[in-house]
Amino acid sequence: MRKWWPLVAVCAGTFMLLIDVTIVNVALPDIATSLGTSFGELQWVVDIYALALAALVLGAGSLADLYGRRRLYLGGLTLFALASLACGLAPNAGLLITARAVQGIGAAAMFSTTIALLNAIYRGRDRGTAFGIWGAVVGAAAAAGPILGGALTGVSWRWIFLVNLPISVFAVLLTLKVVEESRQQGAPHPDVPGIATFTLGAGGVVYGLVEAAANGWAQVGSWAPIAAGVVVLVGWVLIELRREAPMLDLRLFRTSRFSGIMIGSLVLNLAAFASSIYLSLWLQSILGLAPLQAGLVFIPLSLVSFVTAAVVGKTLTDRSPRVVLGVGLALVGAGGLLMARVDGGASWGILVPGLAVLGLGVGICNPVVTSAALASVPRDRSGMASGAVNTFRQLGFAVGVAVLGSVFAAGTTRALTDAGAPDPAATESALSAGQAQQVLASAPGGQRADLAQLLSTAYADGLRDVLLVAGAAGLLGALLVVLLVRGPVPQQDGQDGERAGADGEQRDGSGEGRGRHEADGEHDAGRHEAPHTPGHLRTEDAEPVR
Repeated sequence: MRKWWPLVAVCAGTFMLLIDVTIVNVALPDIATSLGTSFGELQWVVDIYALALAALVLGAGSLADLYGRRRLYLGGLTLFALASLACGLAPNAGLLITARAVQGIGAAAMFSTTIALLNAIYRGRDRGTAFGIWGAVVGAAAAAGPILGGALTGVSWRWIFLVNLPISVFAVLLTLKVVEESRQQGAPHPDVPGIATFTLGAGGVVYGLVEAAANGWAQVGSWAPIAAGVVVLVGWVLIELRREAPMLDLRLFRTSRFSGIMIGSLVLNLAAFASSIYLSLWLQSILGLAPLQAGLVFIPLSLVSFVTAAVVGKTLTDRSPRVVLGVGLALVGAGGLLMARVDGGASWGILVPGLAVLGLGVGICNPVVTSAALASVPRDRSGMASGAVNTFRQLGFAVGVAVLGSVFAAGTTRALTDAGAPDPAATESALSAGQAQQVLASAPGGQRADLAQLLSTAYADGLRDVLLVAGAAGLLGALLVVLLVRGPVPQQDGQDGERAGADGEQRDGSGEGRGRHEADGEHDAGRHEAPHTPGHLRTEDAEPVR
């Protein structure tokens, strides 16, 4: 049993950082009421965590290679715990958003080291078992997030963050006791200019999108950050093309196969998960469900995706990624369109068929998307490809939340204007901030029934637009994957695994031979992957540092 304690230490941190992606959504109405947040602030509570994770996970992997994976994992755990405490004690929205950003930085540090640590600790069949258990924990985190978030929010929304403290203390103490240090010999220094420009550029674009959702596209504060962010991202591309050891080798995108898989990764999280905050607000603010009840509504998505990945995941990884990802994304799109049947008189049950179909699509895509990315690049770039998948998925979620915010605001405002509401913009702002019940309470008693129907109809119109856009994005992503994921698989040098693995390790720490991963059992981990996958896939040749 002692040999599995390092796995427990790694899985504890993995479970915690992944559950924090989904646990917040159900708590948003309570956060809005408690802190008096605006719609834009609610978006940032969700978005800033994913954005920090997307921007930093590749760079954090380089730091782990250079300075030690256990050291960075412990640093990430400590930072995550302190940020969780700050989130739980936050007296206002500004401090909560800042603490969530720091949480994302800690999560990136942890996430970038999990696979690397397991690769360094376990061998042969033990490695396969470790990855299988780790993958199951990842899936369980995605499934448990809304339910645990609902249960804890029933006590206080602050407990969704404070619950991280005892888990963090346990993980830190156990890691110190049972996990040995490992690092990559001759690792390159992190690409600081690349990390900085990518973070600034992506942050500027997402900031502008959030502002546009809250204040409209006519404001300079909406489009100017987007324009500036795009300029910075162009600069990032130029920097990466000239660096000897870039955070992301952009030459990989010369192949349509890799580009298609990255597009599919981005669209998957956008289409499948970005609409969840608007669904949570509808369930609680409009339908009046308790937080736990709202969390339970998402069980079809979580359960079907988890079971699908576990039951047929290994079979799917042996199929063409073009077909599997295309079908999976098409199902994700179909699930969104099924949920788009909502109207002013609908109840939560109308979401169940769409959530189940959505879960089926997610369960089909998850086991394949990372392995497909790894197979689409030369083996000495497998770690970079794995990190790129995670970056694009988290970026898809962050951008999706912001874009769908504009879609929701436009649809709701249009419905309120058409109905002759006296102040459509102010009413929409209250609805999008989860304050429908406060609006009703402020109205004269004789007008509340009509007002309740108006608010329900307007919110449903905005939500329907959100789901239609998410569904269309899933179908478009499926089409792009089918069109782009073509061509031969790059040579993986399977006939000389040891030499190629060592060469890849020296290059970027990604020397794990894909040609022999099934023998080692690593391939089994792909069956259980949930919506988020780790930054770097490391080599078994990395020696522990005593």
